[in-house]
Amino acid sequence: MSLGEAKRARARMSRTERKNTLVAYSFLAPNFLGFAVFTLVPVICAIALSFFEWNGGDISRLKFVGFENYATIFNVKKVSQNGLAYLFNRVDLGIALKNTVFYTVITVPLTIVCSLALALLLNKIKGAVAYRTIFFFPYVASMVAICVCWSFMLMKDGPVNQLIQAFGIPFNKSWTADSTMAMWSIILVSVWRNMGYYMVIYLAALQGVPRELLEAATVDGAGKWKQFTSVTLPQLRPTTFFVSVMMIISCFKIYDVVAIMTDGGPGRSTKMLVTYIYDEAFVKVRYGQASAISMILLVIVLAVTLIQFRSEKRFSND
Repeated sequence: MSLGEAKRARARMSRTERKNTLVAYSFLAPNFLGFAVFTLVPVICAIALSFFEWNGGDISRLKFVGFENYATIFNVKKVSQNGLAYLFNRVDLGIALKNTVFYTVITVPLTIVCSLALALLLNKIKGAVAYRTIFFFPYVASMVAICVCWSFMLMKDGPVNQLIQAFGIPFNKSWTADSTMAMWSIILVSVWRNMGYYMVIYLAALQGVPRELLEAATVDGAGKWKQFTSVTLPQLRPTTFFVSVMMIISCFKIYDVVAIMTDGGPGRSTKMLVTYIYDEAFVKVRYGQASAISMILLVIVLAVTLIQFRSEKRFSND
């Protein structure tokens, strides 16, 4: 091949690469534009707004206050000439954070266990497709309809209490109206709704477990439980990691179930971080404060996610 032919071949390859790159960008553009308009820009605006005081209305009423919104949240007080003590005494924020953490700590493992159990049960049985559809349906059903139905079922004389009383347990409280049971009603509905979705993810992961490993474990005399704990469960670790990350992020953003079923009550027993942000922004009309709390929630979620990734990486290396 002559030098001129080589140059022309490189030019054709360069044009082909540019064309393929433009095609790839054209497919990515709609998703990127949607992300930029509906996610990136609002996040940037929320970060900026957290440094302002604004009660809505004319944008000219924006008043720059620096870190005053954050100082109000954490009640920063000067205690010495050498530094500041950060006193976390905002009762509402403290209760909302405690409730959110409690909800997350209970909901995530319960959902994972229920999802994995359903996936194992429906992995190889007759009529599996129909059962999978039934369990997946709550995830795509209307959240309003789901919460209204569960609110009825969890009433004082509802079907759930009647079932409990059928076992000889004297229980006649309305779950959503009792401060000790309201949080458990939110957890129950969340687990019931989400376990079908994560069941599908686990079902896909179970298809990828090498049959050779299970056959080798059988030859070595391992029973079903030993095969599950020593072969299947380790193979599902990446899926479990993905599910746990998505679940934790989802739990910290919980709003719809709480808003429909309890509205943060009774009292403040089910007040979550997002419902607290909503109250600050649209009830008390303090957009700067609400944006500052949103940034705190963002930092918490990022920190928890990074810790999970680091723990997973360390566990994988071990």
